[in-house]
Amino acid sequence: MKKIERADILDFATYEDVRPEFRRRVMREKDRRRIHVGAHLTFLFENELTMRYQVLEMVRTERMVREQDIRHEIETYNDVLGGPGELGCTLLIEIDDPAERDRRLRDWRSLPERLYARLEDGRMVRALFDGGQRGAERISSVQYLRFPVGGSVPVALGTDLPELAAETALTAEQRAALAEDLVSS
Repeated sequence: MKKIERADILDFATYEDVRPEFRRRVMREKDRRRIHVGAHLTFLFENELTMRYQVLEMVRTERMVREQDIRHEIETYNDVLGGPGELGCTLLIEIDDPAERDRRLRDWRSLPERLYARLEDGRMVRALFDGGQRGAERISSVQYLRFPVGGSVPVALGTDLPELAAETALTAEQRAALAEDLVSS
């Protein structure tokens, strides 16, 4: 997967000038990469464009000018993209009610180990996750995952956590988006 480079990050004033059109482009790309599994899980597969957007938004919001701060953001978001043969994604656990969300994030503490991508040959590839997003009692409602698919494009995503068990087949458009990422890695 192509990584974000420092030269790709505009200063926040220049970014402000191009932001509306750039944002529309990124939102179209995110639409191709968003996969809902069951009622509460949304996977958003990331690429260089979507992560560059995240860095630019952080630079803009925080009014970053220090080179070390900008480079830190680039490194952080590049880590989400994963390495060769991997697909990186952001998982959003979506529950509107705060009390219900807190209870579920405690109950579903083992969810990261129970996420998978199903490949065309039927193999299930488990997600790799950042252990820092799980506390002693609960998980974060946002998880950064990598699927080490070895260059194969998934045909489905799912979870086999008993209380959430679900699988969603990827559309042709979603598979094409992920294939582009694997070719560029």
